[in-house]
Amino acid sequence: MVNADFLTSTNKLFDKALKYTDISPDLAKRIKVCNSTYTINFGVKIRNEIHTFTGWRSVHSEHLEPAKGGIRYDLASSQEEVEALAALMTYKCAIIEVPYGGSKGALKINPKDWTIPEIEKITRRFAQELIKRDLINPAQNVPAPDVGTSAKEMSWIADEYRKIFPTDINALACVTGKPPEKGGLVGRSEATGRGVQYIIKEFFRHQEDFEAAGFKGGLKGKKIAVQGLGNVGYHAAKFLHEEDECKIVCIMEHNGAILNSEGLNVEAAKIYQIEHGTFEGFDGGSFEKNSSEMLCMECDILIPAARENVIDSSNAESIKAKLIVEAANGPITFEADKMLNAQNIIIIPDIMANAGGVAVSYFEWVRNLRHIRFGRLEKRRNAYQFDTLISAIETMTGKEMPDKFKEQFVEGANEIDLVRSGLDDMMREAYQKVRAAKAENNIPDLRTAAYKVALDRIAISYDSIGL
Repeated sequence: MVNADFLTSTNKLFDKALKYTDISPDLAKRIKVCNSTYTINFGVKIRNEIHTFTGWRSVHSEHLEPAKGGIRYDLASSQEEVEALAALMTYKCAIIEVPYGGSKGALKINPKDWTIPEIEKITRRFAQELIKRDLINPAQNVPAPDVGTSAKEMSWIADEYRKIFPTDINALACVTGKPPEKGGLVGRSEATGRGVQYIIKEFFRHQEDFEAAGFKGGLKGKKIAVQGLGNVGYHAAKFLHEEDECKIVCIMEHNGAILNSEGLNVEAAKIYQIEHGTFEGFDGGSFEKNSSEMLCMECDILIPAARENVIDSSNAESIKAKLIVEAANGPITFEADKMLNAQNIIIIPDIMANAGGVAVSYFEWVRNLRHIRFGRLEKRRNAYQFDTLISAIETMTGKEMPDKFKEQFVEGANEIDLVRSGLDDMMREAYQKVRAAKAENNIPDLRTAAYKVALDRIAISYDSIGL
């Protein structure tokens, strides 16, 4: 039921934004409807038994190819959830202008029920089933990690693809989110959380926007509550705390939350959670068993970074945050979205806020196709130019430049610097364009404006191919 509600909410948000476009009803239907969803049942012999697993791969749109979207391992997964997530991927890619359609995959499994060798065996079998249907292919469909999966699953999938197509020179580009030593990109694991940080920073660069949310100053010192300390929530909280001097006053997980009005040590909390499986007993904050109630605590910014539909009509009126940033996909239902807008709570929507993962996946895909790391050709040339410039400045002024500045100039940008620079630029530009669309079309909220931007771009792509 929850997953069906997720798909329904996504479609209702689509319909709401459609009113602000000139898209015809028949083209709107073509954009909205999922192109195809494959249900795959396959067997794996483990523990002297044949276990049958069910998975899905949904392709929402192929207006641009390849289609892009993660694969999650989760017992709560369903066809409806996968189709909703695939749709969000389509809109997300359109907003940040990466040349992808939207896709998504899931395997109905609890990874904790199996050992790592067993997960590898299951993953490789699932990959085989997807590959032979062209649902994994550098030019057609490119997965990435999601809930319950990581770089190691992606490396197994890439290896299976290489075995099946040993002469494909672009085989590594069949999947993103791989380990750096297996063709992955440094900075991919942090990308979604880093993107959340960047878009919050961009929000606070616009005085009109942060004042509309009821803020009087910049980002520094703001009190933030984060739901979910997985990959996305952890990196978003860590960077906002360490680099922007925000106070992470609450971290919520499914089995409890920790609070500290003076700010939590995110790194220490994560280490404790990994070791103990809970925050209970962590001496850096007070423990609350009922974590869902903490969504309604007093804070400046709420970052739901866990599951869909965690804010619904039952708790929306109790939300006290001034700004909600959707690091998770679909954490707010359609009805709750209306209620929060009525309360003048600003929402930076998922299709914009958590697009950092697909942005850096795009960089990784391009790098795999280019077969050369970013900055390889120009780094030393740039270093030589800066060295010459520094020498010229020192000669003209008669003064030496401090060593710390010299080192920064002469060393030049590493690949991680270029990746972060590109991500920052994409997140800033996405926010600015959505913000402009909101103002130019008198749209009441950022989410509807983001959907309009996405739908207009997708419509142009369909028009260019004759639809």
